[in-house]
Amino acid sequence: MRNYELVCILHPDLDETAFNEAVDKIKGWIGEAEGSVEKVDIWGRRKMAYMIRKQLEGQYVLIHTKMLPDTTAELERKMSFLDPLMRHLLVLAN
Repeated sequence: MRNYELVCILHPDLDETAFNEAVDKIKGWIGEAEGSVEKVDIWGRRKMAYMIRKQLEGQYVLIHTKMLPDTTAELERKMSFLDPLMRHLLVLAN
């Protein structure tokens, strides 16, 4: 298992329930891949440097996780279909 950091930018117009459902769905996919979520850090609404989907703000979430390297591609594939997710970045952490 390797440590990863996943930063997600979710649509700014999501209410708290929809926001939590999207985060829980991502955490569920990590669990399905036999990974574990170590910590979820919600950064809140922040201004972005450039427009994404006609939005200048986004709701940021940082997820610290442990996963097998082979399962990261499948997680990123699933996240590409999650509509409220505007951008994500999965990086290997030390």
